[in-house]
Amino acid sequence: QVQLVESGGGLVQAGGSLRLSCAASGRTFSNYAMGWFRQAPGKEREFVARINWSTSTTYYANAVKGRFTISRDYDKNRVYLQMNSLKPEDTAVYYCAARYSGSGDSKGSYDLWGQGTQVTVSS
Repeated sequence: QVQLVESGGGLVQAGGSLRLSCAASGRTFSNYAMGWFRQAPGKEREFVARINWSTSTTYYANAVKGRFTISRDYDKNRVYLQMNSLKPEDTAVYYCAARYSGSGDSKGSYDLWGQGTQVTVSS
């Protein structure tokens, strides 16, 4: 069964750091794009960052550019999101997602989702 499992969320003070991990299993993701999204209470799920599995090309939402870094471990089939200089407005459930083909970073462009991990940033 193909699945994505996130971990690494938690409670952190503003200015702190967290690293999220997404473990992918059940298939190889060599030609896919892997993304991170987040959803705050009462808000739409929004794109955070994306990495192309084979080329490691990355792309970020403006709100996190310069603070967050997405990376992947080819051998371990994992994707990471290093989050630095966290702000209270980064508080959300963070989701890992896989895009099998095509382009675009809307949530509808992605085919497979993890269950999410909560990130809470206190002020």
